[in-house]
Amino acid sequence: MNKGFKTADLQQAVDAAAAYGSVGAASRQLGLPDATLRGRYNAAIERGYKAQNQALAGWAAANPPNVETPPSNAVPEGQQMRGLSTRVDGEGKTDQQWIKTERASGEVFEAPPDYLLKGISVMTDANGQERVKWQKLDMDAVKRQTAQEAAFKAMCEKLEPLPEITGPSLSDTDLLTVYTLTDCHIGMLAWDKETGSDWDLTIAERCLVGTLTRMIDAAPPSREGLVNELGDFEHFDSMKPVTPEHGHILDADSRFQKLVMVSTRILRRVIEHALTKHEIVHVQIKEGNHDPSASVWKRIMFAMLYAGNPRVKIDMSPNPYTVHEHGKTLLGFYHGHLARLESLGELFAAQFREQWGRCPYVYIHTGHKHHVKEEERKGCTLVQHPTLAAPDAYAARGGWISKRQATSMTYHRETGEFARGIFIPTL
Repeated sequence: MNKGFKTADLQQAVDAAAAYGSVGAASRQLGLPDATLRGRYNAAIERGYKAQNQALAGWAAANPPNVETPPSNAVPEGQQMRGLSTRVDGEGKTDQQWIKTERASGEVFEAPPDYLLKGISVMTDANGQERVKWQKLDMDAVKRQTAQEAAFKAMCEKLEPLPEITGPSLSDTDLLTVYTLTDCHIGMLAWDKETGSDWDLTIAERCLVGTLTRMIDAAPPSREGLVNELGDFEHFDSMKPVTPEHGHILDADSRFQKLVMVSTRILRRVIEHALTKHEIVHVQIKEGNHDPSASVWKRIMFAMLYAGNPRVKIDMSPNPYTVHEHGKTLLGFYHGHLARLESLGELFAAQFREQWGRCPYVYIHTGHKHHVKEEERKGCTLVQHPTLAAPDAYAARGGWISKRQATSMTYHRETGEFARGIFIPTL
């Protein structure tokens, strides 16, 4: 029995829900309150009623009406037809239609020649089916570096080489002294109330030039000197004071152009003072995690500045790992941000196997961690240098505090390390 409901009403509810896709849609089409039709529909389902006519909505989708191409004025300029919506009556006949449009597609996309596919983003519907896809492009890293080097070279073409500086009258031809500047973070701003020490462009220049001048003056009279700028010389590397790789916001002092002016002036003053002490001055300029681009333009710029001075030798290698042979002593240089310290012996032995085989004394210089660490490994000594810079707020809050100092190390071409000097900055 269908107590409380007429059989015709129950069958109508099931048929209408099937025809219009839902009870709500059916109630709107029939002009009945939703609660009324829903009560009939639920009762019909409980009693086993089934729709006697095919679902009209499904029928309309499977049997679309013949639609002529819409007139040109039906689709606005710059748009294209995306689809057609059709409303049907109770008999499944077309009642109304709507044209759906979207922004017209452009030309077939091709990535520019200097760009590579970096990734793909996909938006899906609730069923996991693809709706929209985006291609993420990035400039080819090799071509980007080539473009940077070309731009920096062009920028430096008008620089006049500096005049020669008179060298020492006496020197020991067996010795080479390395002066390491690492993690100087020029352009960083620190407040002593927060970090324990102040640091800005003015303090950095006074501290670095003063300390390195004393270091050079106190070194043995070696024929060769090596200015080892080991990376993170600049605190930030672009107009935005953020880390290049991860975009972390940095405490910055002043403008980027002023940072560049001060950092290049400091390095130039150190090189020129080294020329008064040594007949030959080698220069290493390594990339750090804070200044990878700066290492490129500094190598090019200083090579051009000293192009007329045969006493200055700039290592132009873009490799983050480089070596310098001094007789039977091999010196390695690397900032410390990529390969781990304990792996450097094997890494340098693999990359520079000929030099490694010729030299019984191997010393690999690194930085990055801001504190002293030195250990002997099979076939080499690993030297991790500290920084002269004050800690920034990030380091101070994290508890990464270390003694500020710099070290000069003198090497003999036949016996390896000969002497060293430790210098504390005068602030």
